[in-house]
Amino acid sequence: MMSNLELNAMTDLKKEGKSFYWASFFLPKDSKKNASILYSICRYFDDVADKNNEDKTKFLKDSIKEIKNNKNNKVNIFLQKNKINNSIFVELIDGLIFDQKKIRIQNKEDLIKYSYHVAGTVGLMMSKIIGVKNDKAAKSAIDLGIGMQLTNIARDVYEDSKMKRIYLPANWISDIPPENLYNSDELSSEKKEKISNAIHKVINLSEKFYLNGFAGLKYIPLSSRLGIFIAANVYRGIGIKIKSKKKKYIIERVYLNTFEKSVLTMKSILLFIFIPLMNYQYKKIRNTFPNENL
Repeated sequence: MMSNLELNAMTDLKKEGKSFYWASFFLPKDSKKNASILYSICRYFDDVADKNNEDKTKFLKDSIKEIKNNKNNKVNIFLQKNKINNSIFVELIDGLIFDQKKIRIQNKEDLIKYSYHVAGTVGLMMSKIIGVKNDKAAKSAIDLGIGMQLTNIARDVYEDSKMKRIYLPANWISDIPPENLYNSDELSSEKKEKISNAIHKVINLSEKFYLNGFAGLKYIPLSSRLGIFIAANVYRGIGIKIKSKKKKYIIERVYLNTFEKSVLTMKSILLFIFIPLMNYQYKKIRNTFPNENL
């Protein structure tokens, strides 16, 4: 019988992580269970950071101390059980602490660094959960997480701007005041197009990270490989859908419906057969992160 933590994790994944929940049916039972728990833990801290008007920096810092120092802490127990170094999880929390202030990402390098903290770390932890053993897989796991976070950022520009978080690099939208992103009625068509161009640049950048993620598929146990490939392609499909709407600054959140997910799943299954022939190669497109090889 599943513990309360496991039951809550499955509920969280089904409710909040719809794309990954969809793909999780292609994961082995144990991997699905542990992936759901990891998602639930990350979602809890993400909600603390996002869904409160007050600054939660102290709570997040205290949580880091508790997790690191208390061997009976449930998060600590879960991380140790899955051979995940605490330092990786701390880097995730550091990203959430960064989110507690007004965010104004300055350039592409800052965007990649932020995406590593809040999602590349999750990719790294997920690789441990699904039983990846080869150290060469770490950089691909990180890049897949970064790619998915870039998709998030491209999708949520309007919603994030209402929380005074601007993740589009400032040097891509240099003459547009941050407040204009959520006052879209005040934007000229020229500025809307500039924002749209920046969103498309984020999606194009995500493509490079997805391809690097696919270069690491060969290190994933065969039983989990298809599930991860489907999860990545379904998430990637959100960016493709945004681009299909051409040069429009869309304030409504873009989702994939069940039919679109089904089509992407079938395409992924067909492509999966030919992955050995596609010969994905990892390309260096970012700086190395301190905890990359833990």
